[in-house]
Amino acid sequence: MQPVRPGDRGPVVADVRSKLTLLGLLPDQVCDEYDDAVDRAVRGFQQLRALTVDGIVGAETYRALEEARWRLGDRVLSFMVSHPLIGDDVSALQQRLLDMGFDCGRRDGIFGARTEAALREFQRNVGLSGDGTCGPRTLEMLARLARTVTGGRPEALRENERLLGGSRTPRGKLVIVDPGHGGQDLGVVAHGMREVDLTYDLATRIEGRLAAAGVEAFLTRGPDGDVDDLDRATFANAAEADLVISVHVDGHRNPECHGIAAFYYGVPDGTYSPSGERLAELVHAELVARTGLLGCRAHPRTWDLLRRTRMPTVRVEVGYLTNPGDAERLAESELRDAVADGVVAAVQRFYAAEQQEPAA
Repeated sequence: MQPVRPGDRGPVVADVRSKLTLLGLLPDQVCDEYDDAVDRAVRGFQQLRALTVDGIVGAETYRALEEARWRLGDRVLSFMVSHPLIGDDVSALQQRLLDMGFDCGRRDGIFGARTEAALREFQRNVGLSGDGTCGPRTLEMLARLARTVTGGRPEALRENERLLGGSRTPRGKLVIVDPGHGGQDLGVVAHGMREVDLTYDLATRIEGRLAAAGVEAFLTRGPDGDVDDLDRATFANAAEADLVISVHVDGHRNPECHGIAAFYYGVPDGTYSPSGERLAELVHAELVARTGLLGCRAHPRTWDLLRRTRMPTVRVEVGYLTNPGDAERLAESELRDAVADGVVAAVQRFYAAEQQEPAA
């Protein structure tokens, strides 16, 4: 869809206003103008959903608005391979299943195969036909039963158990390296450089070093490739990758903004990927130590690539191209080598039994 922003008018803006009104974020008013009230409501919604807070309703924010309108019981839920159901009602179902000890994986609001398997198991346990469809009878049984699992989030506990029981070396693992943007999407353009070129250069350096360390590494796109985040996530899931590292360079209208940040899947209510958080913190620590750029910490986000991948996924923003100092450093081959070395070191530490401090 064409993004809408402050000052725009038309039927898409009217639709956005109606969705915000339904969520209680905007007073009910017949209007098709993207005014200041809509801008505040959109920014508040984006913050609540751990999206990029920019007041622009692009495809990702619009999908989140659509998902937020569904409540458990509004529709029959079942697994559809080609077009999985997505929404807050699915997220609520997943939370109920997790609370009762049924393993549907991460609570991501996507009705996938693991959610269907967990629902079938629940249905069989309560004497229903295990058809994997959440209809009136299943909803009734869900409402009757109380939470049985206590002592932390079960999905986080299971994810940590799988990680601790795995290999202590990255050798033989499959890592997807994702150069951000591509094709017509150039990303940030400033100081004579383009984000799309920088991310591909960084990704190829990371790929080469991972291969030298015995890791099987693939890129999500070539130098002129044009894929969106859904395609990138589908590629990683189909390859059954162990990790995904997405490389970006940031930008801001304030040229004073600078530094490195890392992101992993997580939402404000506390649902998150613990292994994703750990990998993000390791990548951030290594890059700050090796480059000397300002550390802006690791943060949870619900961006499509982080949410839809089934393995630990990290997006790293390597400096601000709009900042003169960061841009000068990003132009240096030595800085890009240091970034690649740092990412590989973080992957090695992620699998290591002993957590060592990053090299300075």
